[in-house]
Amino acid sequence: MTKKFIPLIAVAAAAALALTGCVQGEGSATDVETPSATEWSSDVLNIDFATYNPLSLIIKDQGWLEEATGGDVTINWIQSAGSNKANEGLRAGALDVGSTAGSAALLARSNGSPIQTIEVYTQPNWAALLVPAGSSITSVQELAGKSIAATKGTDPYFFLLQALGEAGLSLSDVNVQNLQHADGKAALESGAVDAWSGLDPLLSTSVVTAGSKIIYDNIDFNSYGFLNATESFLEKSPDLAQLVIDAYEKAREYAIANPEETAAILAEVAAIDPAIAQTVLVDRTVIDLDPVPGDKQRKVLEFIGPIFVESGDVADQGLIDDALDSLFNTTFIEAADPSRIG
Repeated sequence: MTKKFIPLIAVAAAAALALTGCVQGEGSATDVETPSATEWSSDVLNIDFATYNPLSLIIKDQGWLEEATGGDVTINWIQSAGSNKANEGLRAGALDVGSTAGSAALLARSNGSPIQTIEVYTQPNWAALLVPAGSSITSVQELAGKSIAATKGTDPYFFLLQALGEAGLSLSDVNVQNLQHADGKAALESGAVDAWSGLDPLLSTSVVTAGSKIIYDNIDFNSYGFLNATESFLEKSPDLAQLVIDAYEKAREYAIANPEETAAILAEVAAIDPAIAQTVLVDRTVIDLDPVPGDKQRKVLEFIGPIFVESGDVADQGLIDDALDSLFNTTFIEAADPSRIG
């Protein structure tokens, strides 16, 4: 790297804009100014990385945030094992920026977590329903009365709810075991559960290494990958928020131009075979997309929202509607410039 990123100073105009939190369709690239500055707004940035968010892995691997801040900001990388863990970190203030599924972000915002989505990092087909090798189950309808592992508060859990509904079943017709993703995979492969609503790359790994079988796969039941930040972070550190977004767009360029290297990074972090990582990224993940959260993502969430209410995860539809109206903050992604990352 031959050049440094010029940090954005937390000027009054930017801070006021972040405080109001642009919702979907508001904000523009001219709303964020980029004057020269000698200090960052904070000396610490707490940000997650996750195997379900390949762009985060690239940024961490390449050291762009550390390089850009020149040692003046401590970059704390915290691994999220699932959307539920990222949401826990954001709500507790342990994370400034965290990656979740779109459904999980909506759930958190509906239940009072002060987060906003600042970027769409991927459109993944990351969830599916699997049964163990040798299982006689071949359809969702056959899951009635069966035990199913799923991680509540994550896309695979909401995928399960939608799949059951489409098949004319409900949660009361099955026995859901609330297990973290890796534990769900282990339970499936050991025969402790009849099925697992799984998440990549664990899902694809189980298919290849354990012979697990996908009985239902539907990209339309998966919500997008959302990069979220706490409102307090966006208010106090718009400079660091912009840095993160610029780095994410640099990572998107890198992933598109270097698919094999990206797969190798994922394989190392997830401890999986590079061929499986390649399958996850090429066959089941769309990286080259419009990163600005907008109508496409809202339509998906409008479909999922009522399911939250029906399942008891959110008290009423009014909370869903309010969350949808305030979840998206497009200020920083509309001002994104990956060339500012050296």
